Amino acid sequence: MTETTSTITKPRLKTRYQDEIKGALLEQFGYANVMQVPGVVKVVVNMGVGDAAKDSKLIEGAVRDLTAITGQKPVVTRARKSIAQFKLREGMPIGAHTTLRGDRMWEFLDRLVTIALPRIRDFRGLSPKQFDGRGNYTFGLTEQSMFHEIDQDRIDRVRGMDITVVTTATNDDEGRALLKQLGFPFKEN
Repeated sequence: MTETTSTITKPRLKTRYQDEIKGALLEQFGYANVMQVPGVVKVVVNMGVGDAAKDSKLIEGAVRDLTAITGQKPVVTRARKSIAQFKLREGMPIGAHTTLRGDRMWEFLDRLVTIALPRIRDFRGLSPKQFDGRGNYTFGLTEQSMFHEIDQDRIDRVRGMDITVVTTATNDDEGRALLKQLGFPFKEN
């Protein structure tokens, strides 16, 4: 009888977090329990397409781009209420978002930090002040072309996106230390 062995590879960043970063954070903050060490819970990638209220075909491009970038199909967000000044009706598509957890989240963070952020022109680092007080970090990107999954010739229009990294950190200092260890390039004041 032959034995089948499945070789499921762990994401590179997840392995580094478990082997090196967890221990370093435990030592740095002096936690009494290993479960107090901050970790990443989920990553939310949101793409707002306000012009989709006028032309509903624009949302398809945003969905296609988000699918290519994150590797999973996004949810189309719709307007909750009508706003006459914006010519917006309740239920119109106005954006798309994806929530990444588990291995997909680690793979996305790895690609973001090692490939996408260095490809931004005149990039000087991420702002260290965009934490929400509970260790979660949100930042925006101005265009989707920095991800290598996007074909440069098929871009119909430049779309920005918001990326939120939700952590188990209890305050901003712990969250900043975690993301710095993961390789996020923060500006030095």
